[in-house]
Amino acid sequence: MRFLVDENTGVAVARWLREQGHEVFSIYEQARGIDDDTIIQKAFDENWILITSDKDFGDKVYRDQYPHRGVILLRLENERSANKIYILQQVFEQYIEQLADNFMVVTETQIRFARIQ
Repeated sequence: MRFLVDENTGVAVARWLREQGHEVFSIYEQARGIDDDTIIQKAFDENWILITSDKDFGDKVYRDQYPHRGVILLRLENERSANKIYILQQVFEQYIEQLADNFMVVTETQIRFARIQ
């Protein structure tokens, strides 16, 4: 799969995804400092699933109607890289086939998602 990893998600997550055989574009490593509008447009145009901790992307998708190819919004209390990776492992084990074209909100205890209209 193709993942665009937002700057706030971290390099360790990007590295782990690559180790799992996924194609990854890391904002931190490859385009540090670009704005959210550019990120979500890039993800859509280039068919990336966005992984982020920035809740502003919820506003962009639902309020501003930005199209997307899939968003995983991590709303974790423990923001350490190891926890992010652990949670993403759980998401992939249960929902790998449902990542594309869904907006998912992921916490340590819950996964909520809705298809784009």
